[in-house]
Amino acid sequence: MSNNVCGTLHGHRDAAPIAERFERLGWSTRSSSWEGYEVGTTWCEVELEPTDDKAVLLNGVVDPSRFDDLAAVLTRCGATTYTLELYDENDCLLREARREG
Repeated sequence: MSNNVCGTLHGHRDAAPIAERFERLGWSTRSSSWEGYEVGTTWCEVELEPTDDKAVLLNGVVDPSRFDDLAAVLTRCGATTYTLELYDENDCLLREARREG
């Protein structure tokens, strides 16, 4: 499956603490670049990459039926403000989740 989920976690300068929180929840984690991390579980694998704008970008693949679960995990990982979008195979937006701090 190609990437179907993307998002932005606002107010985070570094992806490492977020990746560590995913790991504490039982997700696999590994460094994927100087500052980026891949985190995954059986139903989701995403890349976390910090930007210069005090945000962390998220993109990857999620089982569409677990989209709400991913949003809940972001909240558990300390993301107080985020946007999350789910796309179909034709890159049409299916769902969106937002959390405002």
